[in-house]
Amino acid sequence: MSTAPEGLPSTIRHWIGGELVDAADGRTFDVTDPVSNTAYTQAARGARDDVQRAVEAARAAFPGWSSISNRERARVLYRIADSVEARHDRLAQFESYDSGLPITQAKGQARRAAENFRYFADVIVALGEEAFRQGGEQFSYVVRTAVGVAGLITPWNTPFMLESWKLAPALASGCTLILKPAEWTPLSASLWPEIFAEAGVPAGVVNIVHGIGEEAGQALVDHPDVPLISFTGSTDTGRHIIRSSAEHLKTTSMELGGKSPVVVFADADIEAALDSVVFGVFSLNGERCTAGSRVLVERPLYEEFTRRLAERAERVRVGLPSDPATEVGALVHTEHYERVLNYVEIGKKEARLVAGGARPDHLTEGNYLQPTVFADVPRDARIFQEEIFGPVVAVAPFDEETEAIELANATQFGLAAYIWTSDLKRGHRIAHAVESGMVWINSHNVRDLRTPFGGVKASGVGREGGAHSIDFYTESKIVHVALGDVHTPRFGAV
Repeated sequence: MSTAPEGLPSTIRHWIGGELVDAADGRTFDVTDPVSNTAYTQAARGARDDVQRAVEAARAAFPGWSSISNRERARVLYRIADSVEARHDRLAQFESYDSGLPITQAKGQARRAAENFRYFADVIVALGEEAFRQGGEQFSYVVRTAVGVAGLITPWNTPFMLESWKLAPALASGCTLILKPAEWTPLSASLWPEIFAEAGVPAGVVNIVHGIGEEAGQALVDHPDVPLISFTGSTDTGRHIIRSSAEHLKTTSMELGGKSPVVVFADADIEAALDSVVFGVFSLNGERCTAGSRVLVERPLYEEFTRRLAERAERVRVGLPSDPATEVGALVHTEHYERVLNYVEIGKKEARLVAGGARPDHLTEGNYLQPTVFADVPRDARIFQEEIFGPVVAVAPFDEETEAIELANATQFGLAAYIWTSDLKRGHRIAHAVESGMVWINSHNVRDLRTPFGGVKASGVGREGGAHSIDFYTESKIVHVALGDVHTPRFGAV
Protein backbone atom coordinates (compact mmCIF):
# COMPACT_ATOMS: atom_id res chain seq x y z
CA MET A 1 0.00 0.00 0.00
CA SER A 2 1.32 3.41 -0.96
CA THR A 3 1.65 5.96 1.83
CA ALA A 4 -0.04 9.28 1.16
CA PRO A 5 2.29 12.30 1.28
CA GLU A 6 1.73 14.95 3.91
CA GLY A 7 -0.21 18.07 3.10
CA LEU A 8 -2.76 16.64 0.67
CA PRO A 9 -5.54 19.17 0.08
CA SER A 10 -9.00 18.22 1.29
CA THR A 11 -10.38 19.79 -1.89
CA ILE A 12 -8.56 20.99 -5.02
CA ARG A 13 -10.19 24.29 -5.90
CA HIS A 14 -10.13 26.57 -8.94
CA TRP A 15 -7.74 29.53 -8.99
CA ILE A 16 -9.59 32.46 -10.58
CA GLY A 17 -8.70 36.13 -10.31
CA GLY A 18 -6.06 35.41 -7.67
CA GLU A 19 -8.44 33.51 -5.38
CA LEU A 20 -9.14 29.88 -4.58
CA VAL A 21 -12.80 29.27 -5.37
CA ASP A 22 -15.25 26.38 -5.60
CA ALA A 23 -17.09 25.48 -8.77
CA ALA A 24 -19.94 27.90 -9.48
CA ASP A 25 -22.49 25.10 -9.05
CA GLY A 26 -20.63 23.49 -6.14
CA ARG A 27 -19.92 20.23 -7.96
CA THR A 28 -16.77 18.17 -7.38
CA PHE A 29 -15.27 14.95 -8.72
CA ASP A 30 -13.23 12.25 -7.00
CA VAL A 31 -9.46 12.05 -7.44
CA THR A 32 -7.99 8.57 -6.97
CA ASP A 33 -4.46 7.25 -6.62
CA PRO A 34 -3.41 4.44 -8.98
CA VAL A 35 -2.20 2.06 -6.28
CA SER A 36 -5.36 1.75 -4.19
CA ASN A 37 -7.76 3.14 -6.84
CA THR A 38 -9.69 4.85 -4.05
CA ALA A 39 -10.53 8.53 -3.76
CA TYR A 40 -8.15 10.52 -1.59
CA THR A 41 -9.54 14.00 -2.34
CA GLN A 42 -12.02 15.86 -4.49
CA ALA A 43 -11.54 18.58 -7.09
CA ALA A 44 -13.83 21.36 -8.19
CA ARG A 45 -15.74 20.29 -11.28
CA GLY A 46 -15.58 23.26 -13.58
CA ALA A 47 -18.10 24.04 -16.29
CA ARG A 48 -19.13 26.91 -18.54
CA ASP A 49 -19.78 29.41 -15.72
CA ASP A 50 -16.37 28.76 -14.17
CA VAL A 51 -14.63 29.22 -17.51
CA GLN A 52 -16.59 32.44 -18.01
CA ARG A 53 -15.35 33.78 -14.66
CA ALA A 54 -11.80 32.81 -15.53
CA VAL A 55 -11.96 34.45 -18.96
CA GLU A 56 -13.31 37.66 -17.43
CA ALA A 57 -10.45 37.68 -14.91
CA ALA A 58 -7.88 37.00 -17.61
CA ARG A 59 -9.25 39.71 -19.91
CA ALA A 60 -9.22 42.23 -17.07
CA ALA A 61 -5.57 41.41 -16.28
CA PHE A 62 -4.40 41.39 -19.89
CA PRO A 63 -3.80 45.13 -20.47
CA GLY A 64 -1.55 45.41 -17.45
CA TRP A 65 0.41 42.21 -17.97
CA SER A 66 0.93 42.63 -21.71
CA SER A 67 2.06 46.25 -21.40
CA ILE A 68 4.95 45.77 -18.96
CA SER A 69 8.43 45.28 -20.38
CA ASN A 70 9.80 41.92 -21.38
CA ARG A 71 12.48 42.35 -18.73
CA GLU A 72 9.89 42.84 -16.00
CA ARG A 73 7.96 39.74 -17.07
CA ALA A 74 11.24 37.83 -17.13
CA ARG A 75 11.90 38.79 -13.51
CA VAL A 76 8.53 37.31 -12.54
CA LEU A 77 9.35 34.10 -14.42
CA TYR A 78 12.67 33.80 -12.57
CA ARG A 79 10.82 34.10 -9.28
CA ILE A 80 8.36 31.41 -10.39
CA ALA A 81 11.31 29.12 -11.16
CA ASP A 82 12.77 29.70 -7.71
CA SER A 83 9.41 28.95 -6.09
CA VAL A 84 9.05 25.74 -8.09
CA GLU A 85 12.49 24.50 -7.06
CA ALA A 86 11.81 25.34 -3.42
CA ARG A 87 8.97 22.79 -3.54
CA HIS A 88 11.07 20.08 -5.16
CA ASP A 89 10.42 17.27 -2.67
CA ARG A 90 6.75 18.06 -2.15
CA LEU A 91 6.14 18.27 -5.88
CA ALA A 92 7.83 14.92 -6.52
CA GLN A 93 5.78 13.24 -3.78
CA PHE A 94 2.52 14.72 -5.09
CA GLU A 95 3.32 13.79 -8.69
CA SER A 96 4.32 10.23 -7.83
CA TYR A 97 1.34 9.60 -5.58
CA ASP A 98 -1.21 11.03 -8.01
CA SER A 99 0.12 9.66 -11.31
CA GLY A 100 1.90 6.43 -10.33
CA LEU A 101 5.19 7.78 -11.67
CA PRO A 102 8.22 6.26 -9.88
CA ILE A 103 9.51 8.72 -7.30
CA THR A 104 13.02 8.74 -8.79
CA GLN A 105 11.59 9.87 -12.13
CA ALA A 106 9.21 12.35 -10.50
CA LYS A 107 12.12 14.06 -8.77
CA GLY A 108 13.37 15.50 -12.03
CA GLN A 109 10.11 17.29 -12.77
CA ALA A 110 10.68 20.33 -10.53
CA ARG A 111 14.09 20.96 -12.06
CA ARG A 112 12.75 20.67 -15.61
CA ALA A 113 9.74 22.86 -14.83
CA ALA A 114 11.95 25.53 -13.27
CA GLU A 115 14.26 25.43 -16.28
CA ASN A 116 11.29 26.03 -18.60
CA PHE A 117 10.51 29.31 -16.82
CA ARG A 118 14.15 30.44 -16.72
CA TYR A 119 14.66 29.56 -20.36
CA PHE A 120 11.64 31.48 -21.65
CA ALA A 121 12.55 34.41 -19.41
CA ASP A 122 15.89 34.50 -21.25
CA VAL A 123 14.23 34.07 -24.66
CA ILE A 124 11.80 36.94 -24.29
CA VAL A 125 14.52 39.35 -23.16
CA ALA A 126 16.95 38.38 -25.93
CA LEU A 127 14.42 38.02 -28.74
CA GLY A 128 14.77 40.73 -31.35
CA GLU A 129 12.38 41.98 -33.99
CA GLU A 130 12.94 42.29 -37.72
CA ALA A 131 13.47 45.40 -39.84
CA PHE A 132 13.59 45.79 -43.62
CA ARG A 133 14.75 48.66 -45.80
CA GLN A 134 13.53 49.09 -49.36
CA GLY A 135 16.40 51.17 -50.71
CA GLY A 136 16.04 54.76 -49.62
CA GLU A 137 12.30 54.88 -50.16
CA GLN A 138 10.75 52.90 -47.35
CA PHE A 139 11.59 51.34 -44.01
CA SER A 140 9.54 48.52 -42.48
CA TYR A 141 9.74 46.98 -39.04
CA VAL A 142 7.96 44.17 -37.18
CA VAL A 143 6.46 44.44 -33.72
CA ARG A 144 5.19 41.57 -31.62
CA THR A 145 2.07 41.84 -29.51
CA ALA A 146 0.57 39.27 -27.18
CA VAL A 147 -2.46 37.60 -28.75
CA GLY A 148 -4.67 37.77 -25.66
CA VAL A 149 -6.17 35.11 -23.42
CA ALA A 150 -4.66 31.67 -24.00
CA GLY A 151 -6.38 28.38 -23.21
CA LEU A 152 -3.96 25.67 -22.07
CA ILE A 153 -5.20 22.08 -21.86
CA THR A 154 -2.61 19.67 -20.46
CA PRO A 155 -2.26 15.87 -20.18
CA TRP A 156 -2.02 13.53 -17.23
CA ASN A 157 1.49 12.18 -17.86
CA THR A 158 4.19 14.25 -16.10
CA PRO A 159 1.47 16.88 -15.62
CA PHE A 160 3.37 19.57 -13.68
CA MET A 161 6.32 19.73 -16.06
CA LEU A 162 4.08 19.74 -19.14
CA GLU A 163 1.97 22.51 -17.60
CA SER A 164 5.14 24.56 -17.14
CA TRP A 165 6.04 23.93 -20.79
CA LYS A 166 2.93 25.89 -21.79
CA LEU A 167 2.69 28.34 -18.90
CA ALA A 168 6.20 29.74 -19.29
CA PRO A 169 6.07 30.91 -22.94
CA ALA A 170 2.49 32.14 -22.62
CA LEU A 171 3.43 34.33 -19.65
CA ALA A 172 6.71 35.43 -21.22
CA SER A 173 4.85 36.56 -24.34
CA GLY A 174 2.46 38.73 -22.36
CA CYS A 175 -0.63 36.54 -22.60
CA THR A 176 -2.96 35.93 -19.71
CA LEU A 177 -4.37 32.45 -19.52
CA ILE A 178 -6.67 29.73 -18.29
CA LEU A 179 -5.07 26.37 -17.50
CA LYS A 180 -7.26 23.25 -17.56
CA PRO A 181 -5.25 20.41 -15.96
CA ALA A 182 -6.01 16.77 -16.70
CA GLU A 183 -8.78 15.47 -14.45
CA TRP A 184 -6.94 12.25 -13.61
CA THR A 185 -3.89 14.04 -12.17
CA PRO A 186 -4.83 17.45 -10.73
CA LEU A 187 -2.85 17.15 -7.50
CA SER A 188 0.45 18.79 -8.49
CA ALA A 189 -1.48 21.63 -10.16
CA SER A 190 -2.78 22.50 -6.70
CA LEU A 191 0.74 23.85 -5.99
CA TRP A 192 0.59 26.49 -8.73
CA PRO A 193 -1.56 29.07 -6.82
CA GLU A 194 0.92 29.36 -3.94
CA ILE A 195 3.82 29.43 -6.41
CA PHE A 196 2.27 32.25 -8.45
CA ALA A 197 1.28 34.20 -5.35
CA GLU A 198 4.77 33.89 -3.90
CA ALA A 199 6.33 34.99 -7.20
CA GLY A 200 4.12 38.09 -7.39
CA VAL A 201 2.09 37.15 -10.48
CA PRO A 202 -0.74 39.70 -10.65
CA ALA A 203 -4.25 38.44 -9.95
CA GLY A 204 -6.04 37.19 -13.05
CA VAL A 205 -2.92 36.66 -15.14
CA VAL A 206 -3.06 32.92 -14.46
CA ASN A 207 -6.37 31.16 -13.84
CA ILE A 208 -6.83 27.44 -13.24
CA VAL A 209 -10.13 25.68 -13.88
CA HIS A 210 -10.29 21.99 -12.98
CA GLY A 211 -12.85 19.64 -14.41
CA ILE A 212 -13.78 17.03 -16.96
CA GLY A 213 -12.54 17.56 -20.49
CA GLU A 214 -15.97 17.33 -22.08
CA GLU A 215 -17.24 20.07 -19.74
CA ALA A 216 -14.50 22.49 -18.63
CA GLY A 217 -12.20 21.78 -21.57
CA GLN A 218 -15.01 22.11 -24.10
CA ALA A 219 -16.18 25.38 -22.56
CA LEU A 220 -12.66 26.76 -22.87
CA VAL A 221 -12.38 25.70 -26.50
CA ASP A 222 -15.80 27.16 -27.30
CA HIS A 223 -15.30 30.54 -25.62
CA PRO A 224 -15.13 33.35 -28.20
CA ASP A 225 -12.73 35.43 -26.07
CA VAL A 226 -10.02 32.75 -25.97
CA PRO A 227 -8.24 33.11 -29.32
CA LEU A 228 -5.50 30.53 -28.62
CA ILE A 229 -5.72 26.88 -27.63
CA SER A 230 -2.60 24.87 -26.83
CA PHE A 231 -3.38 21.20 -26.27
CA THR A 232 -1.34 18.11 -25.49
CA GLY A 233 -3.15 14.80 -25.54
CA SER A 234 -4.71 12.18 -27.76
CA THR A 235 -5.13 12.53 -31.51
CA ASP A 236 -8.89 11.97 -31.35
CA THR A 237 -9.31 14.77 -28.81
CA GLY A 238 -7.03 17.00 -30.86
CA ARG A 239 -9.19 16.49 -33.95
CA HIS A 240 -12.27 17.39 -31.93
CA ILE A 241 -10.65 20.56 -30.57
CA ILE A 242 -9.62 21.69 -34.05
CA ARG A 243 -13.17 21.17 -35.34
CA SER A 244 -14.62 23.10 -32.40
CA SER A 245 -12.03 25.88 -32.72
CA ALA A 246 -12.94 26.48 -36.34
CA GLU A 247 -16.13 28.29 -35.29
CA HIS A 248 -14.08 31.22 -33.97
CA LEU A 249 -11.01 30.68 -36.19
CA LYS A 250 -8.81 30.07 -33.16
CA THR A 251 -5.08 29.53 -33.45
CA THR A 252 -4.21 26.04 -32.20
CA SER A 253 -1.10 24.14 -31.23
CA MET A 254 -1.65 20.37 -31.04
CA GLU A 255 0.93 17.96 -29.62
CA LEU A 256 -0.83 14.65 -30.15
CA GLY A 257 -0.24 10.90 -30.22
CA GLY A 258 2.82 8.94 -31.20
CA LYS A 259 3.88 5.47 -32.27
CA SER A 260 7.54 6.24 -32.71
CA PRO A 261 9.88 3.81 -34.48
CA VAL A 262 13.33 2.79 -33.29
CA VAL A 263 15.37 1.55 -36.27
CA VAL A 264 18.30 -0.65 -35.20
CA PHE A 265 20.81 -1.74 -37.82
CA ALA A 266 23.11 -4.73 -37.40
CA ASP A 267 26.16 -2.43 -37.11
CA ALA A 268 24.68 -0.49 -34.18
CA ASP A 269 26.19 -0.33 -30.72
CA ILE A 270 23.87 -3.00 -29.36
CA GLU A 271 24.40 -2.13 -25.68
CA ALA A 272 23.61 1.54 -26.23
CA ALA A 273 20.62 0.71 -28.42
CA LEU A 274 19.24 -1.73 -25.83
CA ASP A 275 19.64 0.81 -23.04
CA SER A 276 17.83 3.39 -25.14
CA VAL A 277 14.97 1.09 -26.16
CA VAL A 278 14.38 -0.22 -22.63
CA PHE A 279 14.45 3.22 -21.05
CA GLY A 280 12.60 4.89 -23.91
CA VAL A 281 9.53 2.67 -23.83
CA PHE A 282 9.36 1.68 -20.14
CA SER A 283 10.35 4.89 -18.31
CA LEU A 284 7.46 7.06 -17.13
CA ASN A 285 5.52 3.76 -17.05
CA GLY A 286 5.47 3.81 -20.84
CA GLU A 287 3.06 6.74 -20.66
CA ARG A 288 5.05 9.11 -22.84
CA CYS A 289 4.29 10.52 -26.26
CA THR A 290 7.83 10.07 -27.61
CA ALA A 291 8.18 6.44 -26.48
CA GLY A 292 9.95 4.24 -29.02
CA SER A 293 7.14 1.70 -29.02
CA ARG A 294 7.93 0.10 -32.42
CA VAL A 295 11.39 -1.44 -32.59
CA LEU A 296 12.54 -2.36 -36.11
CA VAL A 297 15.68 -4.50 -36.11
CA GLU A 298 17.82 -5.55 -39.08
CA ARG A 299 17.45 -9.30 -39.50
CA PRO A 300 21.06 -10.40 -38.72
CA LEU A 301 20.68 -8.82 -35.27
CA TYR A 302 16.97 -9.49 -34.80
CA GLU A 303 16.93 -12.71 -32.76
CA GLU A 304 19.70 -11.64 -30.40
CA PHE A 305 18.29 -8.15 -29.90
CA THR A 306 14.76 -9.44 -29.29
CA ARG A 307 15.99 -12.06 -26.80
CA ARG A 308 18.05 -9.54 -24.86
CA LEU A 309 15.24 -6.97 -24.90
CA ALA A 310 12.87 -9.57 -23.43
CA GLU A 311 15.41 -10.47 -20.74
CA ARG A 312 15.81 -6.82 -19.79
CA ALA A 313 12.05 -6.29 -19.71
CA GLU A 314 11.61 -9.22 -17.31
CA ARG A 315 14.20 -7.71 -14.97
CA VAL A 316 12.69 -4.21 -14.88
CA ARG A 317 11.65 -3.50 -11.29
CA VAL A 318 7.90 -2.92 -11.03
CA GLY A 319 6.71 -1.67 -7.66
CA LEU A 320 5.25 1.03 -5.48
CA PRO A 321 5.74 4.47 -7.00
CA SER A 322 7.13 5.70 -3.67
CA ASP A 323 9.92 3.08 -3.61
CA PRO A 324 13.24 4.53 -4.88
CA ALA A 325 14.09 1.12 -6.38
CA THR A 326 11.01 1.12 -8.62
CA GLU A 327 11.59 1.57 -12.36
CA VAL A 328 7.96 1.12 -13.50
CA GLY A 329 5.13 2.16 -11.19
CA ALA A 330 1.35 1.98 -11.45
CA LEU A 331 -0.50 3.10 -14.55
CA VAL A 332 -2.37 6.32 -13.99
CA HIS A 333 -6.03 5.27 -13.80
CA THR A 334 -8.20 2.16 -13.91
CA GLU A 335 -9.76 3.23 -17.21
CA HIS A 336 -6.36 3.58 -18.85
CA TYR A 337 -5.08 0.39 -17.19
CA GLU A 338 -7.95 -1.63 -18.66
CA ARG A 339 -7.27 -0.09 -22.06
CA VAL A 340 -3.61 -1.14 -21.95
CA LEU A 341 -4.51 -4.65 -20.76
CA ASN A 342 -6.94 -4.93 -23.66
CA TYR A 343 -4.12 -4.15 -26.09
CA VAL A 344 -2.01 -6.85 -24.43
CA GLU A 345 -4.77 -9.38 -25.07
CA ILE A 346 -5.06 -8.18 -28.68
CA GLY A 347 -1.30 -8.52 -29.05
CA LYS A 348 -1.35 -12.12 -27.85
CA LYS A 349 -3.51 -12.94 -30.87
CA GLU A 350 -1.46 -10.88 -33.34
CA ALA A 351 2.16 -11.64 -32.44
CA ARG A 352 4.53 -13.62 -30.22
CA LEU A 353 4.63 -12.60 -26.56
CA VAL A 354 8.22 -12.88 -25.30
CA ALA A 355 8.08 -10.92 -22.03
CA GLY A 356 5.56 -9.61 -19.53
CA GLY A 357 1.93 -9.45 -20.48
CA ALA A 358 0.51 -9.75 -16.97
CA ARG A 359 0.45 -8.28 -13.48
CA PRO A 360 3.65 -9.03 -11.52
CA ASP A 361 3.04 -11.80 -8.96
CA HIS A 362 4.18 -9.70 -5.99
CA LEU A 363 1.66 -6.89 -6.64
CA THR A 364 -1.88 -8.03 -5.95
CA GLU A 365 -3.58 -4.64 -6.27
CA GLY A 366 -3.03 -1.45 -8.19
CA ASN A 367 -2.65 -0.69 -11.90
CA TYR A 368 0.52 -2.70 -12.49
CA LEU A 369 1.80 -4.40 -15.65
CA GLN A 370 5.12 -6.12 -16.13
CA PRO A 371 6.92 -4.51 -19.10
CA THR A 372 5.69 -6.36 -22.14
CA VAL A 373 7.50 -7.30 -25.37
CA PHE A 374 5.85 -8.67 -28.51
CA ALA A 375 8.02 -10.08 -31.31
CA ASP A 376 7.36 -10.84 -34.98
CA VAL A 377 4.69 -8.12 -35.08
CA PRO A 378 3.14 -7.69 -38.54
CA ARG A 379 2.74 -4.16 -39.88
CA ASP A 380 -1.07 -4.39 -39.96
CA ALA A 381 -1.31 -5.49 -36.31
CA ARG A 382 -3.17 -3.12 -34.02
CA ILE A 383 -0.30 -3.17 -31.54
CA PHE A 384 1.94 -1.97 -34.40
CA GLN A 385 -0.46 0.70 -35.64
CA GLU A 386 -2.20 2.13 -32.55
CA GLU A 387 -0.84 4.11 -29.63
CA ILE A 388 -0.98 2.00 -26.47
CA PHE A 389 0.65 4.51 -24.09
CA GLY A 390 1.88 1.92 -21.64
CA PRO A 391 4.89 -0.36 -21.02
CA VAL A 392 4.33 -2.38 -24.19
CA VAL A 393 6.68 -2.60 -27.19
CA ALA A 394 6.29 -4.22 -30.62
CA VAL A 395 9.38 -5.66 -32.34
CA ALA A 396 9.65 -6.52 -36.03
CA PRO A 397 12.51 -7.44 -38.41
CA PHE A 398 13.57 -5.78 -41.66
CA ASP A 399 16.01 -6.77 -44.40
CA GLU A 400 16.78 -3.63 -46.40
CA GLU A 401 17.12 0.07 -45.68
CA THR A 402 14.14 0.83 -47.90
CA GLU A 403 12.03 -1.64 -45.94
CA ALA A 404 13.09 -0.02 -42.67
CA ILE A 405 11.94 3.36 -43.95
CA GLU A 406 8.67 1.93 -45.22
CA LEU A 407 7.92 0.24 -41.88
CA ALA A 408 8.92 3.34 -39.92
CA ASN A 409 6.42 5.39 -41.94
CA ALA A 410 3.67 2.76 -41.96
CA THR A 411 1.43 4.36 -39.31
CA GLN A 412 -0.72 7.48 -39.10
CA PHE A 413 1.66 8.96 -36.53
CA GLY A 414 4.85 10.96 -36.97
CA LEU A 415 6.11 12.42 -33.70
CA ALA A 416 9.59 11.01 -33.04
CA ALA A 417 12.01 8.47 -34.48
CA TYR A 418 15.27 6.93 -33.28
CA ILE A 419 18.00 5.50 -35.52
CA TRP A 420 20.87 3.30 -34.38
CA THR A 421 23.73 2.68 -36.80
CA SER A 422 27.50 3.21 -36.98
CA ASP A 423 27.09 4.39 -40.58
CA LEU A 424 26.29 8.09 -40.14
CA LYS A 425 25.66 8.61 -43.84
CA ARG A 426 22.89 6.02 -43.62
CA GLY A 427 21.68 7.57 -40.37
CA HIS A 428 21.24 10.94 -42.08
CA ARG A 429 19.52 9.39 -45.10
CA ILE A 430 16.95 7.69 -42.91
CA ALA A 431 16.50 10.74 -40.70
CA HIS A 432 15.50 12.71 -43.78
CA ALA A 433 13.23 9.95 -45.11
CA VAL A 434 11.35 9.14 -41.90
CA GLU A 435 8.05 11.02 -41.54
CA SER A 436 8.40 12.52 -38.06
CA GLY A 437 8.82 15.89 -36.47
CA MET A 438 11.88 14.85 -34.43
CA VAL A 439 14.66 12.34 -35.06
CA TRP A 440 17.50 11.18 -32.85
CA ILE A 441 20.52 9.36 -34.33
CA ASN A 442 22.43 7.20 -31.84
CA SER A 443 20.81 9.21 -29.08
CA HIS A 444 17.73 9.05 -26.95
CA ASN A 445 15.32 11.95 -26.53
CA VAL A 446 17.92 14.49 -25.43
CA ARG A 447 16.01 17.77 -25.59
CA ASP A 448 17.28 21.27 -26.19
CA LEU A 449 14.64 23.85 -25.26
CA ARG A 450 15.67 25.99 -28.23
CA THR A 451 14.59 23.36 -30.75
CA PRO A 452 11.12 22.85 -32.28
CA PHE A 453 8.99 20.18 -30.62
CA GLY A 454 6.08 18.62 -32.48
CA GLY A 455 4.99 16.06 -35.01
CA VAL A 456 3.57 15.49 -38.46
CA LYS A 457 0.57 13.52 -39.75
CA ALA A 458 -1.69 12.53 -36.83
CA SER A 459 0.94 13.50 -34.26
CA GLY A 460 0.18 17.18 -34.25
CA VAL A 461 -0.16 20.62 -35.73
CA GLY A 462 2.41 23.34 -35.15
CA ARG A 463 5.64 23.50 -33.17
CA GLU A 464 6.54 24.64 -29.68
CA GLY A 465 9.95 25.31 -28.20
CA GLY A 466 12.22 28.35 -28.26
CA ALA A 467 11.13 31.14 -30.57
CA HIS A 468 8.47 28.82 -32.04
CA SER A 469 6.54 29.08 -28.77
CA ILE A 470 6.82 32.87 -28.74
CA ASP A 471 5.56 32.94 -32.33
CA PHE A 472 2.46 31.02 -31.24
CA TYR A 473 1.54 33.33 -28.35
CA THR A 474 2.21 36.59 -30.22
CA GLU A 475 1.00 38.34 -33.33
CA SER A 476 3.54 39.89 -35.69
CA LYS A 477 2.60 43.28 -37.10
CA ILE A 478 4.54 44.90 -39.93
CA VAL A 479 4.74 48.71 -39.93
CA HIS A 480 5.78 50.46 -43.20
CA VAL A 481 7.18 53.99 -43.14
CA ALA A 482 7.98 56.15 -46.18
CA LEU A 483 11.48 57.71 -46.03
CA GLY A 484 11.05 60.05 -48.96
CA ASP A 485 8.56 61.37 -51.41
CA VAL A 486 5.80 58.91 -52.21
CA HIS A 487 5.22 58.34 -55.90
CA THR A 488 1.79 56.77 -56.12
CA PRO A 489 0.05 56.34 -59.51
CA ARG A 490 -2.53 59.16 -59.64
CA PHE A 491 -5.73 57.44 -60.66
CA GLY A 492 -8.48 59.86 -61.49
CA ALA A 493 -6.22 62.92 -61.39
CA VAL A 494 -6.75 65.77 -63.84
